[in-house]
Amino acid sequence: MIEETLLLYKNIRNPDYDKSLRGYKASGGYSALKKVLKKKPEELVELVKTSGLRGRGGAGFPTGLKWSFMERNTGKRSYLICNADESEPGTCKDRELMLKDPHQFLEGMIIGCYAINCTHGYIYVRGEYAPSIKSLNEAIDELYKEKILGEKVMGSRFKLDLTVHPGAGAYICGEETALLDSIEGKRGHPRVKPPFPAVSGFNSCPTTVNNVETLTCLPFIVNEGAEAFASFGPPNNSGTHLVSLSGHVSNPGVYEVRMDVSLRDIIYDLGGGISEGKALKGVIPGGASSPVLTAEEIDVEYSFDALAKAGTMMGSAAIMVFDEDTDVVKLLHRITRFFNHESCGQCTPCREGTHWARLILRDFLDENGNQKKLRRLSKVGGNMMGTTVCALGDAAGMPITSFVQKFPLDFEKHYAQAA
Repeated sequence: MIEETLLLYKNIRNPDYDKSLRGYKASGGYSALKKVLKKKPEELVELVKTSGLRGRGGAGFPTGLKWSFMERNTGKRSYLICNADESEPGTCKDRELMLKDPHQFLEGMIIGCYAINCTHGYIYVRGEYAPSIKSLNEAIDELYKEKILGEKVMGSRFKLDLTVHPGAGAYICGEETALLDSIEGKRGHPRVKPPFPAVSGFNSCPTTVNNVETLTCLPFIVNEGAEAFASFGPPNNSGTHLVSLSGHVSNPGVYEVRMDVSLRDIIYDLGGGISEGKALKGVIPGGASSPVLTAEEIDVEYSFDALAKAGTMMGSAAIMVFDEDTDVVKLLHRITRFFNHESCGQCTPCREGTHWARLILRDFLDENGNQKKLRRLSKVGGNMMGTTVCALGDAAGMPITSFVQKFPLDFEKHYAQAA
């Protein structure tokens, strides 16, 4: 029987926790920032490299390595942009951090800004998260009053301003370069790379984009050390991570777990098993864009590398569970319809592929499917993968190809009677 390992959610799980600046300081808050201000930025980058922290927003790229790509001494300003868009279906972990423990996240944000010599950071929050936006702005106001933000951060020579920038609810703006265009006041279109943001990002300046959860890990790493953080998981999979567990489970919610627990343990121990005593049919392990796993494939370590070896991915760590009564074709149609609606339309394979996949799936739901259409659906999904400027084509294609491969009998149930 596994239990949560609380690093990031330790305050949130405390019913008596006061999320104000006073309450956060009482729990040891901003002690990590004090330590950081005595270090050189380069030392902090090396510390995070040693910790093995990987991005929690979907890609899983090493955070310290990403910071090291930033061009320094260019004569331009450096920027840290926090991606708090959290638009992947099934994901709701970052919302909780911003809403219920904003100062822990903001301390991590300030530490990240210091590491890359950023003097003005931006937090890009999806517009639907109005309570989280309000919580962040109130916390930032407290920091300015206490001179933890502004001209001299905690009396040091470091200057920093933070701005919360609400988005307009576009899934595509979760892609880092589309996010940058959105902040600049443009339509959110992914950019062709290179140049990468580390060279030419926000306002054509060196830029790093990190996720909320990623930045929230930094106070623990600074206070407890890189080795302590790395001890919570297998090699190359350091720390705890937050999982958003939803669907047909008895206890849906956000849980914090080590990187060495299994997907089965998360579903059956923390999630309480399948609701109403039904049998498990399948799991989408990393948000709607990740390849599906069948009930027979869930005895896998829930870590970046183990899931990749199993042919899927952790993505945004949104575990979506569905039971034996689920119509897989209807589920896939809903996912595909979402990606079709959210495609920016810039790339033909994604724009047209999501459209035609949605129409083919509609044929199946109208009991007008056949083997030829099933092959065509799989081909459309495959043609989107690896052929677009950003990863939305892959995000739409991977569920299609994996559902067709793993659940062919479900599609056969929707064949036309005369076929």
